[in-house]
Amino acid sequence: MIFMGLQWEQIITLLVIVSVVFVIIIENRHPVKTLAWCMILAFIPVFGVVLYILFGMNTTHRRLIKSADQAILKGRTADVQADEVAETLPAEHEALIGMMRNANKAFPLSGNKVEVYTDFRSMADDLVADIENARHHVHVLFFKFENDSEGKRIAKAMIRKAKEGLDVRFLYDDVANLTVSSRFYRKMKKGGVQVRSFIRIVFPILSQDYNFRNHRKLVVIDGKVGYMGGMNVAKRYAVGLKWGKWRDTHMKITGPAVSELQTAFLTDWQFVTHKLPSLEGLYPYNPPCGDTMMQIVTAGPLDRWNVIMQGFMRAIAQSRRYVYIQSPYFIPTEPVLRALQNAALGGVDVRIMIPYRGDRGVIPALASRSYVKEALEAGINIYFYQKGYMHAKTMVCDDNFVTIGSTNFDFRSFEQDFEINAFMYDRDLAVKYRDIFIKDQDSCDTVELDSWAGRPLWERFKESFARMFSPLL
Repeated sequence: MIFMGLQWEQIITLLVIVSVVFVIIIENRHPVKTLAWCMILAFIPVFGVVLYILFGMNTTHRRLIKSADQAILKGRTADVQADEVAETLPAEHEALIGMMRNANKAFPLSGNKVEVYTDFRSMADDLVADIENARHHVHVLFFKFENDSEGKRIAKAMIRKAKEGLDVRFLYDDVANLTVSSRFYRKMKKGGVQVRSFIRIVFPILSQDYNFRNHRKLVVIDGKVGYMGGMNVAKRYAVGLKWGKWRDTHMKITGPAVSELQTAFLTDWQFVTHKLPSLEGLYPYNPPCGDTMMQIVTAGPLDRWNVIMQGFMRAIAQSRRYVYIQSPYFIPTEPVLRALQNAALGGVDVRIMIPYRGDRGVIPALASRSYVKEALEAGINIYFYQKGYMHAKTMVCDDNFVTIGSTNFDFRSFEQDFEINAFMYDRDLAVKYRDIFIKDQDSCDTVELDSWAGRPLWERFKESFARMFSPLL
């Protein structure tokens, strides 16, 4: 009876919409998200189905890597670096370390040495030198890797090592590099580099995977030297923008934790190629060479837990003195915003440093500003970096914890992108980065609540309008 008077096209459309609504409800997501998708399907049914397929489908049933393959990779670290897997944990971080190990299988490894870079040029010079000194393999993964002077310099170093007979594997995010000429990658392939794109997109607008991006930046050389952090490869990271410098943070890691960086790279490589390479020589023993205990933590849209976001929240919640954050975007999920507000209301010195201007259009920058008032009202201190563009992704707490990686404080990093961060439990390193943060404050404007709340209504409306698109930014 319900289908009487309807054309067969209308019947099919109705059945599709009802089926999608059923799937949305049975997924048991947050009630607000469930209701929002149901409303979209009710008011714009056909377009709503397309939007849901592209941006709303739950993908956690898919796997980044087979459990058996992950066990093999993790087993290599457990065997080779067994003496450096920490059993005695710092009391103030025991719960955080345990959560990262249980949710992400992230080993707490002691005895690491960390060198922090705050400018691209010094990082790139050391990276090229380490690639030139490679003797067995070079593994490179960058979100953006552009065909300019900096990209060509690193690409030439990889080609030289490939021609020497080393295994050189290179991964890049397909969506982030759609404007890069395919000739650039073909030249690397002809030079012997094994080049792969992560989640190749043939029809970007019609692909469900278009919104999932590998935002990681990591390099592993001979299984002994690792690089990771916030820096991509492009000339603008070295010379800056027309309106200022590019301020970023990256790290060079030596010691046992490089084994976990290797696992992170090989996990992504297996996802793309559907097979693991021979592990011979990829997991050498790395003796202790420093004082930093760390966990290498990865997260992505195919995982059961939003583990990096949850780790951030735990670190914020357990802080007693201060939490200092640098990020190119401040578009937090509601749980993260509440964690920051709770810390500030509890007397913790919470400071967030973001750029005033954006690097990828106006909307993300406007959306970030829409959260400023809520932060200020809770006692959070907001700093707008004015010397150029702040692209670092860092958090330092209480002189005993610091995390550096690829994860922004935004919806995309927390829920949609593949990310990697090092969680480091080291007083000296935390103090060093705290001092870097305080020095960066000299290049910032401090935001005052009264003046911020009194801005023109049109400015506040634009920011609030941009905020509606936060999950897609």
